[in-house]
Formats: sequence, C-alpha cells, structure tokens
Amino acid sequence: MESSLPSTQILDCGGSAERKNEAKNYNEMMSTLPKAKGLRGNDYYLYQGFWYSSFFLEGLMSVQEHFNPQSTDIFVASSPKTGTTWLKALAFAVLTRSRLSGSTTSSLLINMPHDCVPFLEFHVAQNPSNRDLAIPLLSTHVPYSCLPKSIISSSCKIIYICRDAKDTFVSWWCFVSAHQMSKNVEPLPLEEAFEMFCNGISILGPYWDHVLGYWRASLEFPEKILFLTYEEMKKDTAAHAKKLAEFMGCSFTLEEEEEGEVQKIISMCSFEKLSRLEVNKNGKLHLDTSIAIQNSLYFRKGEIGDWANHLTPEMGARLDDIMEQKLKGSGLKLPR
Repeated sequence: MESSLPSTQILDCGGSAERKNEAKNYNEMMSTLPKAKGLRGNDYYLYQGFWYSSFFLEGLMSVQEHFNPQSTDIFVASSPKTGTTWLKALAFAVLTRSRLSGSTTSSLLINMPHDCVPFLEFHVAQNPSNRDLAIPLLSTHVPYSCLPKSIISSSCKIIYICRDAKDTFVSWWCFVSAHQMSKNVEPLPLEEAFEMFCNGISILGPYWDHVLGYWRASLEFPEKILFLTYEEMKKDTAAHAKKLAEFMGCSFTLEEEEEGEVQKIISMCSFEKLSRLEVNKNGKLHLDTSIAIQNSLYFRKGEIGDWANHLTPEMGARLDDIMEQKLKGSGLKLPR
C-alpha cells in the first residue's frame, strides 16, 4: 500500500530518507489493521478503537510519536461536521483580537478558518513550522484517547464542540457527496451511509465514543477542557464568545464589552459573513494533496434540524435511540 500523503507529510525528523522510512513503517502498521469501506469508497482503518482514512491516520501516527506542544497551546477539538469551522473562526478572532492590533479581521477575510487554525494531524504533521508559534491555537479531529500523550500530560487546554448526531451525520454525508460529485464520482446512497454511521463506521467514529471521550475528560479536568455544543452556541453566541475568552485566558474587558467588541467578533465570524467571502466561495483547502476540497463545501447551511430534510422520522428516532443508549449513565444529554 502506497502512502496517500506527499513526501513532506510526515514530520521532518532528520531528512528525506528518514521520512520515507517512517512513512513505510506507518503503512506496514496500517496493513495489519481491521478495515472497512468508507463513505468515499476508500478504506477506513480501525486504530485504537476509532475509524480513520489512511490520509489522517498517517498524520496521527506521526504526531503521536513526535509532537511536543507548547505549554500554552489551545486545541479546538471536534468530530467532523459539528461546527468546527465556526468555532475555529470564533476562537481565533477572540484570542488574537488585541495581540494582532486589528489584523485579525484581515486574516479571517483573506484566509479560510482552517488555514488560520492549522490541523494537528495534517498541517503540523506535514511540517512543524506550519503554525505561528505566537498564536497558540491548533485544531484536531482526533478522539481524546488517541491524542498524543504529550498533549494529555501537558497543561494545554482543549475546547471541544459536538452536535446532535442526526445533523452531524447529514452534514457529513452532504459534504462528502458534494465533494464526490465535484470529481464526477457517484456518492454513496444516504441509506447505506446511514447504516454505516449507526454501526459506528464513520470517519473518526463511532461518533458517540468520540463525544464521550471528551465529555468524560472534561468532567475529570474541567480547568483544561471546555465542552460545548453547537446548539447551545447558536442559542447564545455572545455568552459563549465570552466563555471562550475566559477559558483561553483573554477575557473581554468591560470597556471592550461596552464598545461592542463581542458583537463585532460574532458578526465577523457569522455563517452569513464567512460564506460570502471570496476565499470561502472560490478557494480550496489541502491544495497540495490528493484530497483538495473546495472551501465552499464547508459553508452549506449551518442550520439546526436540517436532518429532517434528509432523514425519515423513523431514521431520526433510530439514531436518537442509539445515542441515548450509548450515552446512558454518562450524565450527558445532547440537544435534539
């Protein structure tokens, strides 16, 4: 099995030959893992209890072995399609509002949020220098139990966001289907994808285990992990923007609040504003890889309850029942 990543994907640990040897070792390890067909028709690999595509698994293995965080690093963590793009924009704008003396606005106007807040298992795995050390903000889709031990044992903070499982599934299926169709590939029928999701076979899934991992960690380490839901953030975005600021150690001053700074950031990071920007309408993410994705696909609707336009009431009830069963006894009740 050939590496799905460019030669620069593995962390630079001493030269091209060493990187190639490391990639070969990761591929050999992957060849021993259980696998299943994923939504894109590619293989998912079961690694440490979760399903990964080869693209992200190689990056994860690399950072598990090599990544050393700054003690001040803050990670935006999520399962895919749970509000990641929005949370990245908000966290970035809040954290950098004074440090960059106004350049925050221009950064989000000309860069996609995923470029402003680089992915641990992609950008940083590709090259450790793919981040601005002055902005201690990174992101990850990696489940809590699979994070590099260097992160878990550090004083790093983690902001986690999750979402109703029905909307999460529909958003992911629509995202993958649109990407497939842009490449003239027939997407997997919704019914088949739904069965996979309900059986726990989804990228970075099972979804419920992803959520539970961070939920339980947030109960154990509340000072290090902030657990959020997309629905509650939509309901009161101002309160959550202030909560983000406090958690990241950059609370809004009374003067800032009186001058409307919170509302300015909320407006700048809104779906309406971000989705209309030129970079998000016409740009592409991961341009130098085999999975280049149109930025516009990350801005579909951003609505709560859109699942009802795609799933039958019976499908919705089935997934609700599964989530209720899986979360039982945890103390966590996700919005529906």
